[in-house]
Amino acid sequence: MQQTALMFAGQGAQFVGMGRDWAGQFPSARDLFDRSREILGFDLARICFEGPEEELTRTENAQPAIFLTSWVAFQLLKEQKPDLSFQATAGLSLGELTALTAAGVLGFEDGLKIARQRGRFMQEACEATRGAMAAVLGLEMAVLREVCAATDVDMANLNCPGQIVISGETDKVTAACELAKAKGAKRAVMLPVAGAYHSRLMAGAQPKVRGMLDAVTLLPPAMPVISNVTALPHGGPEDIRRELTAQVISSVRWEDSIRYLLAQGFRRFVELGPGTALSGFVKRIDKTTTILNVSDIPSLEGTVKALSESR
Repeated sequence: MQQTALMFAGQGAQFVGMGRDWAGQFPSARDLFDRSREILGFDLARICFEGPEEELTRTENAQPAIFLTSWVAFQLLKEQKPDLSFQATAGLSLGELTALTAAGVLGFEDGLKIARQRGRFMQEACEATRGAMAAVLGLEMAVLREVCAATDVDMANLNCPGQIVISGETDKVTAACELAKAKGAKRAVMLPVAGAYHSRLMAGAQPKVRGMLDAVTLLPPAMPVISNVTALPHGGPEDIRRELTAQVISSVRWEDSIRYLLAQGFRRFVELGPGTALSGFVKRIDKTTTILNVSDIPSLEGTVKALSESR
């Protein structure tokens, strides 16, 4: 039997309308969206389904919205494929929280509340600093490290070969983009984000995130959950608290995380939640893998069919 890893989307994957078709067709999905209103005290489902886009993309809304939609995708896949078998989970940034929840570290309600609070803390850090992010395409890692050192910015997301996101003060990121292009980058594009995520400018959010995690009961993961910070499986609850706190300012080592899973024999990856960005990253890391996703009703049906036909 193929070893299967589940992958969960991070911030930036959100889009207005996500989850609406599920809520219209599946009572279990509608129930989860309704529960989110009771848990959080506001209508997150309305923001997911109707927007407006600026409201959805606010960090304090986007993070719980993506967590919720990804969790609904996971629950619907289990509902449609009761014998679903998976042996590891991973998630990009915010998605790491969903991956931990899927592995039994915490429950849906706590996970949703943490996603909302984490988003609020990061929003506050964005508003207290002048930060930006940019995607640099087609530049070797060693050269980009030199660029980052020269311009005093951080490497935020190490997504896949040829695609790395940098983060820091706005003028410094702008300078880094120009230097990267001068050094041979195919493209260096500023991203439409609220601030400098996964950089030292997020340090103000760290103690708040740690305090929030200290107040929640975490259980040992039921299976390997790959840490963004180490690109290795999480340890026990205290390790998880420490690494989720560090993750706020640390590089997301996504390519290394996938390469770890590949080295452990994982050949099938299922992305759950809005968008297919993670699937694209995995395909660029290793074209021989089987990649499935659940982001709407057609992709849910396609994934259930593919899983039922394979072993």
